[in-house]
Formats: sequence, C-alpha cells, structure tokens
Amino acid sequence: MSSKEKPTLGGTRIKTRKRNIAAPLDPAAFSDAVVQIYLDNAGDLELVAKSIESSELNFSRYGDTFFEVVFIGGRTQPGTTKPDEGERHPYSIIDSEPIREAILPSVIYIQKILRRKPFLIKNLENVMRRFLQSLELFEENERKKLAIFTALAFSQKLSGLPPETVFQPLLKDNLVAKGLVLSFITDFFKEYLIDNNLDDLISILKRGKVEDNLLDFLPSAKRSPEGFSEHFTKEGLVALVEYNDKKIFEVKLKEMKSALTTQLTEEADISEVIETAKQRVKDAKLPDTDIVRILWDVIMDAVQWSGKNQQQNANSALRQVKTWAKLLNTFCINGKLELELLYKVQMQCYEDTKLMKLFPEIVRSLYDQDVLAEDTILHWFRKGTNPKGRQTFVKALEPFVNWLEEAEEEE
Repeated sequence: MSSKEKPTLGGTRIKTRKRNIAAPLDPAAFSDAVVQIYLDNAGDLELVAKSIESSELNFSRYGDTFFEVVFIGGRTQPGTTKPDEGERHPYSIIDSEPIREAILPSVIYIQKILRRKPFLIKNLENVMRRFLQSLELFEENERKKLAIFTALAFSQKLSGLPPETVFQPLLKDNLVAKGLVLSFITDFFKEYLIDNNLDDLISILKRGKVEDNLLDFLPSAKRSPEGFSEHFTKEGLVALVEYNDKKIFEVKLKEMKSALTTQLTEEADISEVIETAKQRVKDAKLPDTDIVRILWDVIMDAVQWSGKNQQQNANSALRQVKTWAKLLNTFCINGKLELELLYKVQMQCYEDTKLMKLFPEIVRSLYDQDVLAEDTILHWFRKGTNPKGRQTFVKALEPFVNWLEEAEEEE
C-alpha cells in the first residue's frame, strides 16, 4: 500500500445524521374525534369536558381545530367559516339560541378546558380573531351569538383572553362600512352591562385600546358625536353616551388649552388669540365657567418660571396677567364669571407654592386691568365659600380691601 492511500476497515458502518421527521398533520381525524365525544355525550358539556380531559388527543397541535368544533360544530374550510367535510355535532355555540342562558354553559365549559390546558388560550384567540374578521360570512343571528359569547367571556373573566383580540379585528374598514361592527358591538355592550357596570366596560375598552376611539365603530355616514348619541340612546345605553360626551368634551378642552398655550408662548397678537379662543369655544360648546378656568390655566402655563428666584417668578406672573388681561376680559362678562375666575386664582395660589404669596398682587392686577370688579372682590372677601387657603388669602388681601372700602366711602 502506498503512503498516499488511506486505510479502510472492511464492513464498517458509516453513521448518517438523523433527521427530524414530522408526523403528518391530520386535523380532520382530530375534528371527527372531538365531534364524536360531543355526540357520545349528547352535548352534555360537563361530560364532554371530562371525556376531553381523559382523551389522548393532541390538543397542543390541533388547538385551532378544537375551537372550530366548539364554535361551529366541526372543522371549517381554511380561511372561511364554512364547514369542511367531516363529522359535525349540533351542540355548538352557533347552533345555540341567541340568548345568554343558552350560551353561558359554553363559556363555563371553555373556562374548564382552559384551566386544564392553559396553552389553548392562544388557539382561542386565533379562532375568535378569524371569526370576528369574517363577520360578514355569518348570519345576523349568528353574529349576535358571537357578541353574546364575547360579552359573557369577559364577564366570566375567561382565562387570559385579551380585549385587543376582540376589538382590534373589528376595525376592518369593510366591516365597519357595512354596519356589521356597530350591530355586533351594540349587542356586546348591552349583554356585558347586564352583569357589569360602566367602569368595568371602560376598563375593557382601555385594555382593548379603543376607549378613545369609540366613534370608529360607526360607519362613516354616522360617525359623529351626534350619530353616536342617537344610536346608543335608542339602544338604551344612555350611560355610555354620557361617558362618550364627557370624553369628547375633555379632548376638546385639551386641544383648546394646547392651541392657546402655543399662541401665548409664541406671543401671538392678542386679537388672534381671542379669535382662536372664540372659535374653540364655539366648536366645543364649552360652558362659560369652564372657559374662564381654562384661560387662567393657559396664561399661567405660559409663564417662564425661573427656579427659586421668587421675585423673578412674581414679576413674570404679574407681567403675564397684565399682557393677557384683555383675553380674560373678553370672556369674564358678568359678576358670576368674575367670581369663578377669582376662585380659580385662589385654588392655583393655594396649590402652587410659587404663587402662594402672590394672591393679593394678582387680584390687584386683575382689578387694575378691569377684569375683576370691586363688587366681585368684596363679595369674595366677605362671603367666599371655597375654604382652600381662604384664611391666609383673606388676611393677605385685607389691606387692599380696606383701600377699596375707603375709596368707596369717599365717593
């Protein structure tokens, strides 16, 4: 044998790398087996749950198929809600009556299954998301059953079901445009509020990331606060309408404050600021008392505070009051609103240590700029009803009030 030839061993086996050989998927056989369990137990869900628990079926592999059998009665064709070939049972959620008494047992049954097999929650999410994205493929009463099931699932706190799984798929443009989403969500709200209060519902909507966009459930032709109010008032959900009105009101307040603060910070012309305020007030239909409070907040928010230098802070605040007094004057058009402004100043001076000692100077400045009338100041001094810091502020304002009273006597 030459030195270049490699020795060989006769009869030696050459090992080959093992490959992972996946067992073929057979969801049809799994579906038929689960259906048979339903049929063998005549739809008694307690017995079905026990049989499923003792079975050796591969739920980790066919979780989606399992919930198709629960909801539809058998396996569905890929990408649709239409039944596929194979066995079916008549005890599904879709085959139930569209009332809570008929659907609640299925919710409790699923809860039992999930406690034993918590990994199935992802499969429940998958199937619910697919069905909700395909609402147009269901009949009207079938959509109502899905809405009732969904509401009961949240009422029963079905293990780990996240609200975004339900609400986000509903916001498909074509479903919203056809009014299917509005019908579904109305049934959902009405059913959920039977066992829960409005705060519970709002909590779910927040977790579902739709609380700030309730109008998005309405078709574009109805998508307005008025459309929302009309529809849900007719459906008996007045508390929800009031909540949404309040939410819209708060958003408009925030937008108004932001717009005006920007203008004041950029030192826009006073006439432009007044026009902006008037337009925002008109659009938001704000009460006069809220306008006065907002304007004061905006003026103070635009002050350039200078850390611990009290004198500079005082000068900045008083300069701001003097600069924008005309803005306050435009909206403080009677004694009631002047008093509301004075109470607002009192509260802010009480809550903000930078302003605590400035109360009498601010009041004097507002008087000098004809924002506050003498009668308003005297009324607050003698009969003011807000106790926050009142004793301190009354004492601080006493010299100015004495001056007003002396001037009044001289006249």
